[in-house]
Amino acid sequence: MNLFWKKLFGEITPTAKLEKDEAELKEAMHRYAEVEKSVELVEYKKLFHIVKSAKFQENKKILQNRKYKDTEEYRINNKFKKLQNSPAIKTYYEVLESEALKHYLKFKSSPDFELLGNKDKVKASEALQKLKHFEKSKGFKTYSRFHDSYVITEYEQLKAKVATPEFIKANEFWANEKRWHSTPEFAQQERFYELAKNPDIVFFEKEKPERFEKYRALKQSFQDEFSWNTLDKSRWNFGFHYKSEELIGDHSFANEKQANNSGKNISVVDGILKLETKQEKATVRAWHPKKGFVQQEFDYTSDVLQTADSFRQKEGVFRAKLRCTGNLHHTFWLGSDTKLPHINIFHFDGKQITLGNANKDLVDGVQIKGLNPSQYFIYTLVWTEKQLIWMINNYEVYRTTSNIPSEQLYLAFNSFISGKQHGDTGNLEVDWVRVYTN
Repeated sequence: MNLFWKKLFGEITPTAKLEKDEAELKEAMHRYAEVEKSVELVEYKKLFHIVKSAKFQENKKILQNRKYKDTEEYRINNKFKKLQNSPAIKTYYEVLESEALKHYLKFKSSPDFELLGNKDKVKASEALQKLKHFEKSKGFKTYSRFHDSYVITEYEQLKAKVATPEFIKANEFWANEKRWHSTPEFAQQERFYELAKNPDIVFFEKEKPERFEKYRALKQSFQDEFSWNTLDKSRWNFGFHYKSEELIGDHSFANEKQANNSGKNISVVDGILKLETKQEKATVRAWHPKKGFVQQEFDYTSDVLQTADSFRQKEGVFRAKLRCTGNLHHTFWLGSDTKLPHINIFHFDGKQITLGNANKDLVDGVQIKGLNPSQYFIYTLVWTEKQLIWMINNYEVYRTTSNIPSEQLYLAFNSFISGKQHGDTGNLEVDWVRVYTN
């Protein structure tokens, strides 16, 4: 598969942009999850249903537009004031409180009251004349007309009503042209609009959570950003791994041109794992298919790195950001306790990149052209129960449904020079490794 044109025309996302996009996505997903469980969002959603409801809007319209003259409070207060300002009622209460009325009523209840009907007696008595004059006065007639009347009863009822705290509060409310601003509903509305401008809630409302679905389904099970500086502080071991503890893992192969150097060619600088292939002589243990282990001198050194004792996983997403140089082999692979199964997530043979799956029944994969392996790319294997999918910078390059491993596999990196190659120096550099469960 030639990816040159795919890369040229933007079908393969540049590594830096892909990392930036993924970092933004993860940050957004985290932020979305935090906002989603916040008390502010709960309050916002509750207020949204209240403020946007037809009942709320109708009540707001009434409170804003209703005229004071149209209220029951205005009618009651206005009627009370009219009665209160009535000259006749004022006269009634003036007479009611007067000493003249008290004197008259006291006299009226006495046996002498009959004397007021005798003109001669009245004419002969100054006291009776005063009583008679009061009885014929306009004030007494007003008193007589209103006393125990419906009008006075209503006035007293209205007077008592308008003096209650409840009426005073209601009347002041409806008399206020800006009454809406004094209501609890207005406070709810203002809080709603305040929350609606909250940057986190604005973000939450605009976000499309469906774009998180793929990442939400993943749980990180392994991560190495290479913040360590010695192997004993990491989760990696040098050398190959075998099921039997009696088998030696720290060895080279007689048919290769480099000595695996017991981790000495592995370093971490500025957060980058560096597996270096050097031109230097070394005599080490090497496996010969006919002679077994022999001491052999090599002109080059390199190394092997794996997590067999610290981390293994069956299925999931396996990713690494890496690059390499030199006319030799560099690999990122998944291994088992035996030679097979073996999955190459990345393999550069000095000329081209290959990806694939080796098992007892089949070796299959794809050759990749058009990419410069000395540039960083993110190589990914998606391993499910039914298939294996290889991706470069999230662009799918190969998939197979054959020989899917049924066991947990470990992570491994190594560089080597095959017997057919002349020999060269180079580096395999890994920025990070991340593994997720499905």
